[in-house]
Amino acid sequence: MREVDIFATVSNTSPPFTWNLFDDLASLFHYEFMVHAFQAGTIVAIVAGAIGYFVVLRASSFAAHALSHIGFAGATGAVVLGLSPVFGLLAFTLASGVTIGALGNRLRGRDVTIGIVLAWTLGLGVLFLSLYRGYATEAYALLFGEILGISATDVAVTLVAGTVTVAALIAIYRPLLFSSVDADLASAKGVPVTALSIAFMGILAVAVTEAVQVVGVLLIFALIVTPAAIAVRFTSRPAVAIATGVGLALAFTWAGLAIAYYSPHPVSFFITSLAFATYLAVRLSEPIRRSLSTRSGASSVARS
Repeated sequence: MREVDIFATVSNTSPPFTWNLFDDLASLFHYEFMVHAFQAGTIVAIVAGAIGYFVVLRASSFAAHALSHIGFAGATGAVVLGLSPVFGLLAFTLASGVTIGALGNRLRGRDVTIGIVLAWTLGLGVLFLSLYRGYATEAYALLFGEILGISATDVAVTLVAGTVTVAALIAIYRPLLFSSVDADLASAKGVPVTALSIAFMGILAVAVTEAVQVVGVLLIFALIVTPAAIAVRFTSRPAVAIATGVGLALAFTWAGLAIAYYSPHPVSFFITSLAFATYLAVRLSEPIRRSLSTRSGASSVARS
């Protein structure tokens, strides 16, 4: 069922928001597709929030965006071949992720080249869609996400992929953190920087494939980059930043789903809007927080 049809169903059958939190919560989970959406959204938010810290730390935000665009061409190509678009998305993101990871520092300063490749892959995706004679609903949904159309099977697949992604991230956590902070020093200490880069980009490719189901190819920053970008402005401790990023990603996803349930507008709009509004508020409040911190420090010195 398409997301538009689901919203039409909800608007015709679900009660309005009553401010009675218990009744509203019960109503929110009345429909099976909403339960599946919350389950999948929770898994994706945890994965995106965790890996997002390393994306920001390694300045790989553009790479995450690139993987999603390249994956769209794979998704549409899979539709033409009669396969699930998720398989094509994963194949293209993995292949491009491993390539980007292998090139490592050689990709720096080539934003123009990468941007041209991204534009070409989107055009390639449009070509594949034109070659498909049916209605490629699933492929179109990957552009903006269609979390309300996720089935129980999709949730199970997302859970397996999410578990593998988090387990792989935990396995390489310490050396990855070392190489992300200072790649030259890590290399001098014998850390396999290139191998870690390839492994990380492979993990990121799987995370992007998962997140695309929620926010789509064009809005991937909302879950993978924005929560981590907010978190690192409050703390420099990796564990705290990761936990904060995961918490923010969960909050944006859950709140976006809840608001969308009582609204005719897409879920991805609310998730991205909440993420953007929070990031904007944090950036605008920085002068105030710095001023308060300076005053607090001055008061402590005066007392001593």
